[in-house]
Amino acid sequence: MDLQKIANSFHTMTSILSVEKRNDDRIGTIRIEAGNDLYIKSMEKVDDDGNVIFKQKFVPGASYERYMKKELNFENFCYECAIKKKPIHAYIRPERYTFSINLYMMPLAIDDPEKAYCTYSQEISFEENVDAMSNISAKTSSNILQTCIKLRGAKDLHKTMDEVTEDIRKICDASYCCVLLTDFTENTWSVFSDSVNKESNQRSIRELSSENFVDYARVWMKALDGSNCLMIKNEDDLEVIRETAPKWYNSLTGAKVQSLVLLPLQYNGITLGFIWVTNFDTSNTIYIRETLELSAFFVASEIANYQLLSKLDFLSHMDLLTGLMNRNSMNNRVSQFLDGEVPHKSLAVIFADLNGLKPVNDNKGHDAGDTLLRNAAWLLKETFADGEIYRAGGDEFLIIELDKSKEKLEAKVEKLREKSKIPGNISFSLGFYYDKDGGDIRTAMHLADVQMYEDKKLYYAIHPELKKR
Repeated sequence: MDLQKIANSFHTMTSILSVEKRNDDRIGTIRIEAGNDLYIKSMEKVDDDGNVIFKQKFVPGASYERYMKKELNFENFCYECAIKKKPIHAYIRPERYTFSINLYMMPLAIDDPEKAYCTYSQEISFEENVDAMSNISAKTSSNILQTCIKLRGAKDLHKTMDEVTEDIRKICDASYCCVLLTDFTENTWSVFSDSVNKESNQRSIRELSSENFVDYARVWMKALDGSNCLMIKNEDDLEVIRETAPKWYNSLTGAKVQSLVLLPLQYNGITLGFIWVTNFDTSNTIYIRETLELSAFFVASEIANYQLLSKLDFLSHMDLLTGLMNRNSMNNRVSQFLDGEVPHKSLAVIFADLNGLKPVNDNKGHDAGDTLLRNAAWLLKETFADGEIYRAGGDEFLIIELDKSKEKLEAKVEKLREKSKIPGNISFSLGFYYDKDGGDIRTAMHLADVQMYEDKKLYYAIHPELKKR
């Protein structure tokens, strides 16, 4: 059969691929047997950013590894299409290129005892092709739609993500599924959600707190090499990992991982973390890959939105300078007291006004004043470790203590007051109010504030030169 003639009959960039037949389920040598002019020219074309698909002149029948380094995803596509006779469609967005690839593969009925054949056609686009991304099977569409509905209607994203993770694990018939968040800047990681098949020999990575998965994540990024999916199906694929990342290989084999699909969770060019399944149904790789790629797309979007809202919530309730809760958070807490939402027996309120901030700002600058405020906040956190501490505004702080003995709290206040009298120490004017029956928060705040101002008058009587003007 004239393979070149078949390739030339296509109007899109097309090549004819062959896969060596073997007696086991391993993937044999993959060769590019022929290619039409559009395909060959695309191999040798360099774009404005210096991207080139292949780096060697085309030689019919040469191994694909002549043109690019070993690519497990590409090999899996070829095996599924040529050997298993499955039509393949995939839309891939490799980060190492500035374009996306919409690919189609069809098995060819060629009688050859040594090789199986398929066509490989591709369309290149420099913008995301939504039509291509959504061109998926009805079965995948149903699963992804259920995932989207669950995530969009989530009141508790962590709880809903646990359901989604469990669904994904079952769809893949996998032993384990995990959504891991990583922060390469802070060198931190956390498990957002995971699901373990209790009948398997797998265990949650939550149990592996001694491992630094950020280090592994850096290896994963290198292994992905700009791809949006890494699929390991068998010992041959694991051997590739052993050669390039021996520590990760040892971790995988030590955890009895025989197969793995790993995808980065990316949003607006930022890697938020990863999602993966282990020991999955390797006879259904195309469907599993399609499902996971789209699931990762929507999961990443929801996590990015969750992180943004969490950050906004943090900024609305925290004072960034001192790390204490801010006035807005204080007002919300007072409202909870007034609405009867805070069960408590006794109530104590301490007002602490930082002395001497204005002279420091005037004489040493606001950076020195900021340092004084941070040190004051640290001292309050050290003294009232279990209390609710708020920066009420400027140089004024509020502490709320619930269900603590009056004697212990009075001792803390007096200790802080004695420290404030020592020259050179951080100095506070303090007001303290305690109600053994709980009482009204507004009354407690008012009376503590009155006492604090009396203490402030005494401070300025002793240090008239520091009186605010």
